[in-house]
Amino acid sequence: MDIDARLAELGLTLPAPATPVAAYVPAVEAGGLLHVSGQLPFDADNRLLTGRLDSAADVARGEEAARRCALMLVAQIKMALGGSLDRVERIVKLGAFVASGPDFFDQPKVANGASELMVALFGEAGRHARAAVGVPALPLGASVEVDAIVALAR
Repeated sequence: MDIDARLAELGLTLPAPATPVAAYVPAVEAGGLLHVSGQLPFDADNRLLTGRLDSAADVARGEEAARRCALMLVAQIKMALGGSLDRVERIVKLGAFVASGPDFFDQPKVANGASELMVALFGEAGRHARAAVGVPALPLGASVEVDAIVALAR
């Protein structure tokens, strides 16, 4: 499957891969897996999507933030693989972290924004294991952060 063609078909554009803001690298390849650091949600104008999600009314905003995180993950994967997504065999796992209050229980619905995008792009190879966790705060005030583990063809 040509992921670049699929992105165009869906009307999506990958953002420029974000530069790390601390002492880590965006991705590490080891043992046939690519471990991608947590990515934050930037909109089409490169503005960070911020704020806690505290009510059912925030779910749609959170889903979009998770979707934006997934686009940034794909951008990081592509950069780590030298500009091509051809070696992606499967999205193995996503970890979604949702800045939310103690009475918000829709973290899985928020994480669906990232999960559904991976399936839309990679088909069956985009189906993955996942964790969706509520946290009190995320870096830079982001509303969502998502990391990934990706199986690679050798």
